[in-house]
Amino acid sequence: MTPSRLRRWALRSVFGLLLLVLLVAMAVWGFLRASLPQLDGEVPVHGLAGTVQVERDGQGVPTVRGENRLDVAYATGYLHGQDRFFQMDLLRRVAAGELAGLVGAAALETDRDHRFHRFRARAEAALKTLPAAELQLLERYTAGANAGLAALGARPFEYGLLRTQPEPWQPADSLLVVWAMYFELQGKQERREFGRGWLRSHSTPEQLAVLLPEATEFDTPIDAPAIAPSLGPFPATAPGWLGQRAPAGLTALEASSSVGSNNWALAASRSKDGRVLIADDMHLGIRLPHIWYRAVLQYPDGQGGVRRVAGVTLPGAPLVVVGSNGRVAWGFTNSYGDYLDLVELARDPAQPLRFKTAAGWETVRQHREILRVKGGEPQAMTVLESSLGPLREIGGRYYAVHWVAHQPGAVNLRLAEMEGAANLAAALAVANSAGMPAQNMLAGDASGHIGWTIAGPLPGRDASLAASFPYDSTQPLGWQTPRAPADYPRLLDPVDGQLWTANNRQLAGPEYRKLGDGGADIGARARQIRDGLTALQKADEKAVHDIGLDDRALFIDAWRKRALQVLDPAALAGQPARSEFRRLLEQSWDGHASVKSVGYRLARNYMHGLYTELFGGLDKQLELEAKGSTYVMANPRWPAVVARLLDEQPPGWLPPGRSDWRAVQLAAIDRVIADLTSSGSTLEASSWGLRNLTSIEHPFARRLGILGSWLSASGEAQAGDEHMPRVAGPSFGQSERMVVSPGHEEQGILTLPGGPSGHPLSPYFLAGHAAWLKGEPAPFLPGPAVHTLKFVPEIWGE
Repeated sequence: MTPSRLRRWALRSVFGLLLLVLLVAMAVWGFLRASLPQLDGEVPVHGLAGTVQVERDGQGVPTVRGENRLDVAYATGYLHGQDRFFQMDLLRRVAAGELAGLVGAAALETDRDHRFHRFRARAEAALKTLPAAELQLLERYTAGANAGLAALGARPFEYGLLRTQPEPWQPADSLLVVWAMYFELQGKQERREFGRGWLRSHSTPEQLAVLLPEATEFDTPIDAPAIAPSLGPFPATAPGWLGQRAPAGLTALEASSSVGSNNWALAASRSKDGRVLIADDMHLGIRLPHIWYRAVLQYPDGQGGVRRVAGVTLPGAPLVVVGSNGRVAWGFTNSYGDYLDLVELARDPAQPLRFKTAAGWETVRQHREILRVKGGEPQAMTVLESSLGPLREIGGRYYAVHWVAHQPGAVNLRLAEMEGAANLAAALAVANSAGMPAQNMLAGDASGHIGWTIAGPLPGRDASLAASFPYDSTQPLGWQTPRAPADYPRLLDPVDGQLWTANNRQLAGPEYRKLGDGGADIGARARQIRDGLTALQKADEKAVHDIGLDDRALFIDAWRKRALQVLDPAALAGQPARSEFRRLLEQSWDGHASVKSVGYRLARNYMHGLYTELFGGLDKQLELEAKGSTYVMANPRWPAVVARLLDEQPPGWLPPGRSDWRAVQLAAIDRVIADLTSSGSTLEASSWGLRNLTSIEHPFARRLGILGSWLSASGEAQAGDEHMPRVAGPSFGQSERMVVSPGHEEQGILTLPGGPSGHPLSPYFLAGHAAWLKGEPAPFLPGPAVHTLKFVPEIWGE
């Protein structure tokens, strides 16, 4: 081939390749565009009572207006099915242990762990017991979700990437979505109990009283000024495992952090114009699309008026989870009660399916579960189920997992009745019978009343029994049935006109035993909220909203002061890195978890360095011997234990190889220095913002390389942290910020980190994200309509 012909051939080849790339890109673009939802026009629907109108504002937030609740449920399902079907699919599969059927063998470990609970079978059984009205609501929502999915011009893009087709939605799937939240909100309780059981087996009672306090100085209950700390004296010696085999670096405590939330309420007497104010920010994993879906649902109230319910929905379910109905506003935080027991059962060596319970010998049921695997062979697993729950084998021992999530009524649609609650009393009654993971509910009504109770099932445990450790079948069973709604704890209209919860211990009195301790937060965050509320004088929505943006580092400041105290001239002599550490603690500190503060990060890491010195080796043992538990799970109050050790300095509790407690503290500081400079960086460059960068992305973002940036909102430095009201981590934090007064929703505030759409080409994919990141208040209600979609009754023959 001559040089000229070779050049022509090369040019044609390059042109052909570019044309092929262009055609592929156009095909992909066309596929993506085709899967965008319909925003305008008319959709004929069989079975509607009348026209349903969906108006979207400039942020894509829908207002759904219909002539009855079932029609509104259909339209809600349609919107969810078009905007969020893949998210819905993930939720049902997480709950049922069916992820591997969608994404492959990488999900098998999660599937095995979740299929153990057989929630798909429980959901199918629960459907048969639902009241007719709830079942009808689910069926209409399901019909809408499948119609919305089918009306897309192409399947949602995730299924194209997976080269699979979405499976239709079923009514049972909406119940599974609620069970997915049980995993999210109570899923660590089993590991917590295993961890506490291990500690009990490897510590004396006196040592355990120090290691697992039931209360500390930080506890901030709503029924008393404080709780007397339960601090036993230090025994002469520590458990043999304390301080042993501490790993290098810093223990990654974030992996064990509790799911959190804040809510607070002001009575009419405390607001500027005599209205109750309800605030809520639920702390969850932050991802794209966002977990919540904003909506306003409007339909006749049956009494000649119109009912308007506004707030956030959960894709996969037909109701508003948190919000206001014009007469009552409500919000949730995770309650961290003790909702799961581990009961060790003796196995009959001659009959493998025969186990001894407190009631006698029992032959358990054996279920064969098949796990589908995309691209692989199905996997079988066997679940043994006793009358107390499924059996978990750990180290040759069998434990019945006695979890309230397994009980009849653990999931229902009773929360939908909150839409019609006319006053606080009605709202509390709905909460106490709702089938959902048990939450602190704060609510207020248009008459000026505020109150607290638990929404969701509580174990009917003897109020005198604390059962946060595994126990064997020779002991009395902790509980057998859920607690009756009439026996739930409540607190109404406190004299100081304020209520708050922040995953802390809620009550100081005996009623707390009805909840038990399932891993309550140490309480520093709750204290900061309480004190912030107390300081408010005649507040409005903006002032109440700003409580949730408080990033003052009150809790970490105490650890900063400890570090400064130990970094005396003797500790600094010949130690330039320690000198720099001290300088930054003093000079790069503004009293906040601010993005520019190096001092905040150093003080925080110092506390974590002490944890690693004392409990890092323990966590490695618990990972192997206690089903992946950690000391943080066993005792979220661990900073109080570390502080006591430093204050009282018991010589018998010194970690091996440390001459005194001063040496322990300096070792923790040196550990932090080494960790932050190991990659060649400097301490001065180690700002909190550099550590607290957002990592908010779609599950597929990292599969697409450079194109994954379309599915991400990552890389923004943010203020805030876990022990303050403004909870913020890279992919965890305030999933919504809401402040609303019932009947005055036009003045309310609601911000979310993502928009309604789950589609990266939609202008509503990241709608509202910038305001959320900056902490700017946004209106609670949608703005003027930009798009209108109508669902009209289909007339046969047309």
